[in-house]
Amino acid sequence: MEPELQMTESEIRHAVSDELVRDVLRERRSERRWRLIKRGMMVAAGVVFFALYLFGYAKQMGWKMIPNNEITAVIHIDGEISAGATASAEKVVPLLRKAFEAKNVKAVVLSIDSPGGAPVEAERIYQSIKAFKKKHPKPVVAVINNVGASAAYMVALHTDKIYAANYSLVGSVGAVLTGWDFHKALEKLQISQRVYASGNLKSMLNPYMPMTPEADRKAQEMVQKMGERFKAEVQAARGKKLQNGVDYTTGEVWDGVQAKEIGLIDEIGTLDTVASSWDRAVHDFGPRAPGAGWLSGMATALEWLARFQNGLH
Repeated sequence: MEPELQMTESEIRHAVSDELVRDVLRERRSERRWRLIKRGMMVAAGVVFFALYLFGYAKQMGWKMIPNNEITAVIHIDGEISAGATASAEKVVPLLRKAFEAKNVKAVVLSIDSPGGAPVEAERIYQSIKAFKKKHPKPVVAVINNVGASAAYMVALHTDKIYAANYSLVGSVGAVLTGWDFHKALEKLQISQRVYASGNLKSMLNPYMPMTPEADRKAQEMVQKMGERFKAEVQAARGKKLQNGVDYTTGEVWDGVQAKEIGLIDEIGTLDTVASSWDRAVHDFGPRAPGAGWLSGMATALEWLARFQNGLH
């Protein structure tokens, strides 16, 4: 008979202990792998959401694939025309260049919905239109949606034709210079500001100093000259279309019907009717202001990622 193999109590404890250690190590390795997988998924999800956000933002700012077929390009001038804004020359001019240089773009429509803004920004836009049109001749028209006033109307003046809807607001020809006057409030608090200027008009727009009669005259003279220059542009662009006896420099706005009657616009029409009148595909070049939907979506994505990360701890 073969002798029975027997394990001492010490050997049994040692064997059990080794097995427990191996189980714990296997469990730790499994947890580590799962943690790495979840972190990888979190990073990948973050990259995807961020890429979607950038893609949506780029589309809203005018980055789009241009079709190969003949198209009408729509370029937007939305909101205030000022440096850094969606309707700034920095954002609009490159899209104008793209539209004029594209051989399959057969016409350009400016979709205007703006109360105006900085005249120099508007000048940069319309001077670019004139330069691009000279190099790449093609029709360019302006369609005023809700509002086309002041500097926005100045841009429209330099297109081949101006359209507006019945209820659009058009005009506001003129110039305005604004500023604050806090000096009386500061006097009540017995606070004053020391100002050392090289000339009497150097600090004429300082809101903490009273306006002198000389500074007041100078400010009015500046806006008067700018208003007259704007009036001259209207007369040069609209010519005999303007109705006699109408003062266009009061700064007032007219609805589309009145604007057509007095010669500020050519025809009544909306963006849809005008853009489709050439019987070809319409392509939106932008720029468009980033929508709240994308910001909300990005915020939701970030919140989801934060919760997912918290679940790892």
